[in-house]
Amino acid sequence: MANRLLFAAIIASAAVAVVALEGSTISFDEGFSQLFGDGNLIRYPDGRSVRLKLNRYSGSGFISSDYYQHGFFSASIKLPSDHTAGVVVAFYLSNGDVFEKTHDELDFEFLGNLRGKEWRVQTNVYGNGSTSRGREERYLLPFDPTEEAHRYSILWTANYIIFYIDDIPIREVVRTEAMGDDYPSKPMSVYATIWDGSAWATEGGKHKINYKYSPFTAEFSDLILRGCRVGDIQQPPSAEDCAESEVEILTADYAAMDPKKRAAMRRFREHYMTYTICYDTVRYSSTFPECDNSPSEKERFWDWGESKYVTPRRRSKRRSSRSSSRGPVEA
Repeated sequence: MANRLLFAAIIASAAVAVVALEGSTISFDEGFSQLFGDGNLIRYPDGRSVRLKLNRYSGSGFISSDYYQHGFFSASIKLPSDHTAGVVVAFYLSNGDVFEKTHDELDFEFLGNLRGKEWRVQTNVYGNGSTSRGREERYLLPFDPTEEAHRYSILWTANYIIFYIDDIPIREVVRTEAMGDDYPSKPMSVYATIWDGSAWATEGGKHKINYKYSPFTAEFSDLILRGCRVGDIQQPPSAEDCAESEVEILTADYAAMDPKKRAAMRRFREHYMTYTICYDTVRYSSTFPECDNSPSEKERFWDWGESKYVTPRRRSKRRSSRSSSRGPVEA
């Protein structure tokens, strides 16, 4: 209850609405098609909402019909309830199906947990195959994401990326010259998936999926695809081709980071961020160029990038248990 009240206060202090959903959302068939999981994608009669199921035989997912060069991408998502250790639900952008070794990716990854413990969400930013250089952050969700849907959005422009939960920006990555090809720059598709992440998703794979509780179901609605559509991913559009789309995106309310939004983002990160690559000196010897580190904020984190206040652990215990190939061990 305290987390919900605090999150409501943060939203109120931001005094913003990311996007007016009416008139912006699309039907499933307008922008997406099934990716995998025959029988595990169920469409609602309204044509605008779908359910993705995971059972012992298969997960499921869908993909946008087009590639996009920058844009605003959003979905309202209701996550599976009960015992969900090992379950991963993802809403993300990627071009890994075309650029296997040099792919770009922007992720919301929702990580299930043991019964009675909260879901967590991880954001990832990868450019040109830079998965070995991390750029993960993780947060507790300040509400029960299984009771009702919440909106998750990704804004991707040529110069910055913003992740939103409901009306609150939770992470901003500003492109710097030092980032080089680590900044996502090639056209990407939009994906939504549910799958078995038992190998790493809960305490580094300690807790596997228990299919006694299956099927696990995630609901997606309020789908938004706003950006420059790309016909041929091997021939990205010119600046002129995307000029109108870029103007529409950059002049929208969700693209402007005013002082109230920045204050709301700082408060969210202060209370709910449990891991950031910016203070992970165990995995990375040098600071990432986009990190705006401050001595006062650094006091909140151990040297492996985990919060002292949200998920305190003894150093020896955490170091002995680190084993995830895609990032730090889940707490």
